[in-house]
Amino acid sequence: MSFPLAYWVHNLSPFLGPHWGNFGIRYYGLAYVLGFVVAAWLLVRYARAGRSQLPEAGVADLITAIVLGVLIGGRLGSYLLYDGWRTFFADPLALLRVWEGGMASHGGFIGVAIALVWFARARRIPFLHLGDLIASTAPAGLCFGRIANFINGELWGKITDVPWAVIFPHSAPPYASVHLIQPRHPSQLYAAALEGALLLAFMQWRFWRTEVVATRPGRLSGEFLLAYAVMRSISEVFREPDASLILGLSRGTFYSLFFAAVGLWLIYRRPAMNTGRS
Repeated sequence: MSFPLAYWVHNLSPFLGPHWGNFGIRYYGLAYVLGFVVAAWLLVRYARAGRSQLPEAGVADLITAIVLGVLIGGRLGSYLLYDGWRTFFADPLALLRVWEGGMASHGGFIGVAIALVWFARARRIPFLHLGDLIASTAPAGLCFGRIANFINGELWGKITDVPWAVIFPHSAPPYASVHLIQPRHPSQLYAAALEGALLLAFMQWRFWRTEVVATRPGRLSGEFLLAYAVMRSISEVFREPDASLILGLSRGTFYSLFFAAVGLWLIYRRPAMNTGRS
């Protein structure tokens, strides 16, 4: 198999070190671990700086709830929001084989929101405040996850001739001629930069340099949802759709419209009046 020398051919292994079949240390799994570790570290910093109503002792419990929300929501979202449900009855156990991939970020967000509702009620901490805390940390996990997508050679971009294009050997249909494999945008890295690094920098700037979390609960969550929707829509321009379109839009862009609407509502909602009653 030969490819034009002008482009780099993706040949990265999805495993870190040795592996046995589908079992081993996957970069995709490490991405999730790193995302949760960074989130926990930031939440501890918030508590120690006196900028969080979540005590340091409660960080581990919140992270546990978030992990469950991400995994369950992301997996179910992959099946319900994309085309996984079409094969559910033929292979229902595929839903449990998380090591084979298939996680939807939009589903993960919904799972996290449900986990936050439960945690807020259990610990009597305002839901919007918890949402702001998690929104300020979430882009770290998105960044690591998109880098893992690139390492896995999945969710590749559209065909292009830009100098930094990458040839993904698995991007052609099965049994297709090698000549049908064309260089593509490394859209996973675009997403890592936009949805991850850039959004994380903005969230951290807003958290530390302003009093938005203390004075306008929910606004930072709204800014995150709106910014994510915009960044995701931009990266989707370069990404090859991995499911059928909806109203001419990719699934990622279409679902992001709802997140943008919720974000705008959170940003412009009128805060509840403080009546002074306890």
